[in-house]
Amino acid sequence: MIIEHHELEEYLPHRHPFLLIDRIVEIEPSKRAVSIKNVTGSEYFFPGHFPGKPVMPGVLIVEAMAQTGAALAIFSNPERKGALTYFAGIDNTRFKKPVIPGDTLRIELDVIRAKGRIWKMKGKAFVQDTLVCESELMAVIEDKK
Repeated sequence: MIIEHHELEEYLPHRHPFLLIDRIVEIEPSKRAVSIKNVTGSEYFFPGHFPGKPVMPGVLIVEAMAQTGAALAIFSNPERKGALTYFAGIDNTRFKKPVIPGDTLRIELDVIRAKGRIWKMKGKAFVQDTLVCESELMAVIEDKK
């Protein structure tokens, strides 16, 4: 299944300019998701990071991973649609190569453990076949009242 850009708002509260994924190209409930981010030269962060040598901030690559994970968690729990998913932890993050304008970032996220509202996932970000970032993320789905 593919979740197109205009459908992401069903699963994520993020909106422009902070929605950092363009679409989800693969999703397997409670197991895996793969998203795409087309990195353009007009991104809001490039003028200041860094002038003359634009590089996507690593924290935004990790945020894109977290958004992919949040969409996966809500997609996997349709009864929680509309709930927020909060970033709860980050471990073992490594940045391997810079991401620059023109790159297509492919984020692969695999669930390590999902128990109730708590999710732990392993994310890897690639440009073509080159690993640019990896991280373990934890998320908690808001308890809807």
